[in-house]
Amino acid sequence: MSGENELVNLFAGEGTLCGDWGCEVVDSDAAKSSPRTVLPGATIGVLGGGQLGRMMAHAGNRLGYRFVTLDPTPDSPCGQTAAQIVASYDDQKAARELARRSDVITYEFENVDANVAAMLETESYVPQGSELLYTTQHRLREKRAVEAAGVRVAPYAEIESLESLRASALSLGLPAVLKTATGGYDGKGQWVLRSLEELEPAWNEASRSGTQLVLEKFIIFDKEISVIAARSPSGEVRTFAPAENIHVHNILHLSIVPARIGAEVAKEAERLAVSIAETLGVVGLIAVELFLTADGELFVNELAPRPHNSGHYTMEACRTSQFEQHVRAICNLPLGDSELLTPVVMANILGEHMEPLFGWMAEKDSVAEGLGVEPKVHLYGKAEAKRSRKMGHINVLAPNVEAALEWISQSNIWRV
Repeated sequence: MSGENELVNLFAGEGTLCGDWGCEVVDSDAAKSSPRTVLPGATIGVLGGGQLGRMMAHAGNRLGYRFVTLDPTPDSPCGQTAAQIVASYDDQKAARELARRSDVITYEFENVDANVAAMLETESYVPQGSELLYTTQHRLREKRAVEAAGVRVAPYAEIESLESLRASALSLGLPAVLKTATGGYDGKGQWVLRSLEELEPAWNEASRSGTQLVLEKFIIFDKEISVIAARSPSGEVRTFAPAENIHVHNILHLSIVPARIGAEVAKEAERLAVSIAETLGVVGLIAVELFLTADGELFVNELAPRPHNSGHYTMEACRTSQFEQHVRAICNLPLGDSELLTPVVMANILGEHMEPLFGWMAEKDSVAEGLGVEPKVHLYGKAEAKRSRKMGHINVLAPNVEAALEWISQSNIWRV
């Protein structure tokens, strides 16, 4: 292999720099200024032990990487496929143990402790850094960062009191959405306001969250779409095909690919994702969720600096999955071809869907055969199937998205 590649060994705060001439030990601080290539055989540490880490480990194992995860839940989904340190995310001693056992560290969801990530950044190799995590953990910071990338977000205002909520509601107009600036997912920490009478009850409830609040103008959208971009420390960027996303009760139900949007809209969505990835200096993946209005305008709704539920379709439908791409990016390997190979619809499996899913899996599926679709099941190994809890997903590979959607509509899995 030509050129220089650094295989990071953090046990003593030093690294091993290798090239055609051989290897030598170098000080890790001196090496931080240039991109590092972490080759197979190394260990990837993952902050978070959920399903994203699990699927990341599956993809990385195939490339020859080992994994260790830090998560407070014993036998976590990722912990079933990797070594696990059982500890809370703010446990600095446990985080240092993760660093000691890892050559490179990543995170699989953005609600890990940013202070721990910042500590690890100074003491180990975290190519994603802590700054992007700090930015995307807070909606106001995130919106300002998106605007700095030259991309539109829904008009918004910071809310500090009931009076400022009333003033902003009049300024932005109703309907609007009051959101907590931190935390919240799958619709949690959000209040849709349609009348002035709803402001005070929403404020009373939201203000108890103990975090800053933001009011967003409600965008009347035609479709919700998302684009996942990958960027390596060397600056290589690739995007995956936009997904058209359908939510039920604020939880992602379907991701349809190719999205049923015009070619120019798809191209613009990918361009915006690249702009955000480059402006924010992303390493790894960034999922960009967008609203598409009836007149073709795109507004960024949220960012996620990690693999994303709407990118699960890539596991069978693309030349390179989002999980392999993330591993390649953080290890500074050349990024894989992200070409879409087949139409696909991803459907989430929630706790209430598990029983009918198992019933379907035990029987021959003549409907799928008739429609020419191939459903691929992915289960996450979670211990308890709670209602509305994401337990897995199915990628329905099909000759066209209409056939995949027809199979989903005829299936008994989602009729509970």
